[in-house]
Amino acid sequence: MEQYAIRGGNPLVGEVEIGGAKNAALPILAASTMTDETVYIDNIPDVRDINVLLDAMENIGVLIKRTDRHKVVLNAGNIGNVVLEDEALKKIRSSYYLVGALLGKYKHAEVVLPGGCDIGSRPIDQHIKGFRALGATVTIEHGLIKAKAERLVGNHIYMDVSSVGATINVMMAATMAEGMTIIENAAKEPHVVDLANFLNSMGANIKGAGTDVIRIKGVVKLHGTEYTVIPDQIEAGTFMFAAAVTKGDVTVKNVIPKHLESITAKLLEIGCEVEETDDCIRVVASKPLQHTHVKTLPYPGFPTDMQPQIAVALALSEGTSIVTESIFENRFKYVDELTRMGASIKVEGNTAIITGVDKYTGASISAPDLRAGAALVIAALAAEGTSTVDDIKYIQRGYEDFHLKLQSLGAQIELVQTEKDFRKFKLRTG
Repeated sequence: MEQYAIRGGNPLVGEVEIGGAKNAALPILAASTMTDETVYIDNIPDVRDINVLLDAMENIGVLIKRTDRHKVVLNAGNIGNVVLEDEALKKIRSSYYLVGALLGKYKHAEVVLPGGCDIGSRPIDQHIKGFRALGATVTIEHGLIKAKAERLVGNHIYMDVSSVGATINVMMAATMAEGMTIIENAAKEPHVVDLANFLNSMGANIKGAGTDVIRIKGVVKLHGTEYTVIPDQIEAGTFMFAAAVTKGDVTVKNVIPKHLESITAKLLEIGCEVEETDDCIRVVASKPLQHTHVKTLPYPGFPTDMQPQIAVALALSEGTSIVTESIFENRFKYVDELTRMGASIKVEGNTAIITGVDKYTGASISAPDLRAGAALVIAALAAEGTSTVDDIKYIQRGYEDFHLKLQSLGAQIELVQTEKDFRKFKLRTG
């Protein structure tokens, strides 16, 4: 079984290139099925979720060609089937984006209900409400979400909660609906804006993405395009906190600093130095870390996907910090693992009370989900001694070459398959 073997204690130093945003690339790939013409997409991350989605799209007749690791050419002119029952799709949350895309283009979609990380309840009621408002009949049968319409007609839709997935899905379905759709209380995340920009580059008429009111004037057809996916703010933020936790000096390259403002603000609060240029951010942690309070909120607030990473930093900070999770109720599953390494964290409901300790010590730990897994790797890099991290399949869902990028910054981390590999690693790094 694959795991990471990690020898902690080395400050991370150097430059790291950030890849394309997984959470933008997934809906953009789904939306590429909405034209019969060829679409060229660049800056696609080579991670498991992307590859599962591409395989599923290929299975319904989309022609897909990887021209290099991060570029893909797609043509969905010969889709022969709008029913997607792939077992692999159950493992990724974003499978439901194919419902909005295929419903928008073909007025019919049947897609297996999504899975993803177990970080709490993620109902799809807002998606269903939006599809029904546009005139679709939506049912859930035999593990599939089935949506069908004679015609889709624009409508005024108010989202009960600011849901990224529902905003994206309804936006795709409304792109080819008749007339005007207005989505109120829309999510404002950068990947919502990126999808709107992609659809507009194909001939859609979408205004207001990035605000809480999105206006979509339906068009009859979409055309081919060439598009580059935005950089991944969560990968960037993960490396920024890795610098803080390991007392390092890391420059993250190929980023949009505007997307990282809430992360940068917290790093400055806890005592890091942060330097920004047009597309780079440098984080230096030369002083002891200080405590702070943080609450996760929809964009532009502090991202829930960065909550485990800041908790790892705060558990090594002076004083007591409070982390409040307002998005997902299961997001503290990493706390038991971090406690094995010496952290002092008490969870009460949706709040973690963190008392800073002087150091972590190496331990055998497991990744409970994607972002918590990455955070535990960072903790192990700061720990005294050797650690192993199991269940790294979660981490590979969203981080490309994570251990190789960390190695390039001076981390002692290796992918090991067997006990023998692990013993060799200990000998080499001991």
